[in-house]
Amino acid sequence: MSPANSSAARVSSRRRSSGRRRTAARRRRGIWIAAGGVTAVVLVILTAPLFNRAIENFSLPLRDQDIIREQAADKHLDPALVAAVIYAETKFDPRPSSAGAEGLMQILPQTAEFLARRSGAKTFTLTDLATPAVNIAYGSYYLRYLLDEYGGSKLLALAAYNGGEANVDQWLAAARSRGQRLTVEQIPFPETRAYVEKVLQAQRDYRRAYPTELGYR
Repeated sequence: MSPANSSAARVSSRRRSSGRRRTAARRRRGIWIAAGGVTAVVLVILTAPLFNRAIENFSLPLRDQDIIREQAADKHLDPALVAAVIYAETKFDPRPSSAGAEGLMQILPQTAEFLARRSGAKTFTLTDLATPAVNIAYGSYYLRYLLDEYGGSKLLALAAYNGGEANVDQWLAAARSRGQRLTVEQIPFPETRAYVEKVLQAQRDYRRAYPTELGYR
């Protein structure tokens, strides 16, 4: 073989070898990319419930669940209803309202004093309402009282919790005079109407989101 032909053969061989290396490298890159894609998909599948739960916990918070379960059992209430009232009142971030309501369930001083007399409490002071255990106990007691006053109607009890018993009695009497039942849509106060809807929706959400924490299983 002539020197020229020998040199051309070596160049051709090197090109073929280089081409094979590039092809092999591309295949390896393809395998790694595919493996990375599969890993990413698996990670998304595995972490999605945790991510969704974190988002849910942020948008639908829950704290003091032991107290909520205890007070709900003592007052024969749905724990999710107690949690939903707290959510609608303070979203578990208590601070005094402009009307002077205190604590997680936003108990007004006059309401607290009425509940203290009714329940026979002898050592109650208004500052106690800042304590979650006391506030949830009084709020649950009040919720039970309102449910009993209105024949177990959550709609009327929640409307009274927000808008006051006197107003609910007036709305109820007006509806009865028309031969009707008071519905959410007929509540005259927009704030109270929205409040009732918010609590009822939150009750469903808490049942779904926190079955273990609220004692459903």
